[in-house]
Amino acid sequence: MDRPHKAYDKLIERCRTMEPVPCAVAHPCDESSLRGCVEAAQKGLIVPILCGPRERIANVAAETKLDISRFEIVDAEHSHASAEAAVRLAREGKAQIVMKGSLHTDELMAAVVKRDTGLRTSRRISHCFIMDVPSLERVLIITDAAVNIFPTLEDKVDIVQNAIDLARDLTGRTPRVAILSAMETVNPKVPSTIEAAALCKMAERGQITGGVLDGPLALDNAVDLNAAKIKKIDSPVAGQADVLVVPDLEAGNMLAKSLSFMAEADAAGIVLGTRVPIILTSRADSLTTRLASCAVACLVASARREKATKAVT
Repeated sequence: MDRPHKAYDKLIERCRTMEPVPCAVAHPCDESSLRGCVEAAQKGLIVPILCGPRERIANVAAETKLDISRFEIVDAEHSHASAEAAVRLAREGKAQIVMKGSLHTDELMAAVVKRDTGLRTSRRISHCFIMDVPSLERVLIITDAAVNIFPTLEDKVDIVQNAIDLARDLTGRTPRVAILSAMETVNPKVPSTIEAAALCKMAERGQITGGVLDGPLALDNAVDLNAAKIKKIDSPVAGQADVLVVPDLEAGNMLAKSLSFMAEADAAGIVLGTRVPIILTSRADSLTTRLASCAVACLVASARREKATKAVT
């Protein structure tokens, strides 16, 4: 059933005050991927640059009655070439966002992570779900549920920092970050609790900046104030977390999908730690979710431009 998306609507509305952002779309060769970027362009979020087989894209547009006449097309023979072309546009500064089309995620990310021609930075690449949960007034960021399978403590430093930077770009305030485990006490037999404690201490020492961290926290006392009070957890994060950092990809994936399928949440997604934000769309994504993913990427791109301008001046 369709429902209001207050959190997403706020993000999309913010983008309407900004100039549309150039976006390289890798292989938009089916209706859902092509329609998604056309709709985002109509909303004034992006200026799509379509990377893929010119004739095939034109055929999809004709069959689905989508007007792409005003969009630039970068002809690419196949999906691998489409991914390379989209990444090249980002490296050259012609695109400030990369969006996945109808190719496999692995194909796009293979081009992204190439050391000499990709979009790597000094940061670990990670993924964030920006969840619109009906019972919450705010968006809830979950990381990492799509890229890093079993992240090390070192990896998690970058995963947390990427999420903090994202939250600040979206809200303009200091986010509350919960490092999740199965319990809220440190237990040497549960490695995720030790890593949570270490991450919190690293934040205290300035190795992670811009957020308020606490952990380990179980899911209930991370998002529910009453649960936190019952457990007598005195914390600025407990019960009101903006960011949930999961122990590993399996836990994150199950958490995000549980919210989607059992709590009617929507999950926009973005890849960070790269030169430009990357939108990983899914054929199952609703139009609202696709637009929200574009809005998130646009806000991140805008924040990066502002930081770069300040650095120069």
